[in-house]
Amino acid sequence: MSEVRLFPPTEPLDPELVERFSRIPVSNLSDVLERMAGFPGIQPVGGSLSSLGGRAMVGPALTVRTRPGDNLVVHKALDLARPGDVLVVDARGELVNAILGELMAEYAATRGIAGLVVDGAVRDQNSLSGGRIPVFARGFSHLGPYKNGPGEIHGPVSIAGVAVNDGDVVLGDADGVAVVPRARARQALEAAEQVVAKEADQMRAIRAGTWDRSWVDASLKVVEVEGG
Repeated sequence: MSEVRLFPPTEPLDPELVERFSRIPVSNLSDVLERMAGFPGIQPVGGSLSSLGGRAMVGPALTVRTRPGDNLVVHKALDLARPGDVLVVDARGELVNAILGELMAEYAATRGIAGLVVDGAVRDQNSLSGGRIPVFARGFSHLGPYKNGPGEIHGPVSIAGVAVNDGDVVLGDADGVAVVPRARARQALEAAEQVVAKEADQMRAIRAGTWDRSWVDASLKVVEVEGG
């Protein structure tokens, strides 16, 4: 019998924070997190974000660490998940065997899980694209997973080289996925909301033809080159 190491879970997120985060583009959140809190290479699967209605996937990370190509501990995590959790699976980025597919995604949706993020492969791409639940992954493989274990749940993981702790805020949209350390959640949210408002002002200025571009020349030393 295989062993799973089960760490204590964190508290659910404040619903008010979840609602506000869902209106923040991942790119804006990334900007206020020193542009270092994203998961390079982890992208949404097809049209799986369609159920979000243009908002972002958001929720506390339910972290899972599994052996590459094996999903026994991921099944256990699905059984333990709370509504609103985002399952974040560290499968070491391996793309040989899929970690989950249509059946597990459907089960996750019935349990109210907010999304699935896999640093590894998934399969059943067409079915996952139906939009029942947001799914992000590094790639695809039709080769199914093994179910031997071992693994860890609620412990620290690494997704695309970025540290994620259980309960951190995970945000995902068409641009990818970012993570906010839980202790910085409110500060990062407020800063991102300011960026969203600033960019809305800039967009209005662009459309009105009044966008101030003086900063470009102020940032450059232009050296003219004579033609030869």
